[in-house]
Amino acid sequence: MNIFPKNDYTFKIIGEETETLERLKRRTELSESLTSKITDKSFRGIIKNNTFKIISSEIGKGAFCVLTGEIVNKEGQVEVEINKAFRILLSVLLCFPFFGLIAQFFSNKEEFSIIFILVAILQLLMIRYVFIELAFRRFSKSSLSKLSDVLDIDHLEKK
Repeated sequence: MNIFPKNDYTFKIIGEETETLERLKRRTELSESLTSKITDKSFRGIIKNNTFKIISSEIGKGAFCVLTGEIVNKEGQVEVEINKAFRILLSVLLCFPFFGLIAQFFSNKEEFSIIFILVAILQLLMIRYVFIELAFRRFSKSSLSKLSDVLDIDHLEKK
């Protein structure tokens, strides 16, 4: 079971590889840190040779997903995953049901029952498979559509 979702895609570009990478460089503010910042560019990140590691420049939600990819001979691949900073914050959020369970165990031993364990597990599953999954799908879709626009992607396919 993966704690955090991750998707891999393959794509084909319409134009030449060098033109596409130049267009991506023009639309990306080069930055070693993948954090949100107000800019007139579409992305922030690192582009080296034919590889890239970028985030969307949208404030607040753009940094949630990191796009890491490579373009070789009009074909490319991109991996979409949750940014490391957000993974740390979400890990803390995922620990809250267990903290509540431990606190309940030590505060009222005579009232502690199996229902509290089931509720903690249910909360954990709801946080992971509802909140994190929905946020990842929404923000990754937005980032991928912006990347498709910038790179002139002809065909995008999930691996």
